[in-house]
Amino acid sequence: MDSARKKALLQEYKQQKTYYGVIQIKNKLNGKIFIKAVPNTKNRWHFYQLNLNNNFYHGTPLQEDWNQLGAENFSFEVLWEKDTDKVTNMKQELKKLQKEWLEKLQPFADKGYNKPVND
Repeated sequence: MDSARKKALLQEYKQQKTYYGVIQIKNKLNGKIFIKAVPNTKNRWHFYQLNLNNNFYHGTPLQEDWNQLGAENFSFEVLWEKDTDKVTNMKQELKKLQKEWLEKLQPFADKGYNKPVND
């Protein structure tokens, strides 16, 4: 691929809309879920697969199940997303979103991989 084409593709990529949101990783065998509010939903599944395949979350129940059961027994879903254009404080927005979805889905203990948040 020539440099002009690479440059054009990079520019096109940069102009794509960005969405923040809430993602879910689900264990297909036991139904446990992991919920996370993320600043960019694009390619997030690849991000988690790479980290889990490299044992990045060692010592966590999600990592243990991933290692024992294999990637094929997990699914990924974007539960909610919104355009980032009007967000002025992403960190605050994600914290609020995370709390809201954890309260809604209660992905703790036998139901999930998240830990309850106290604030």
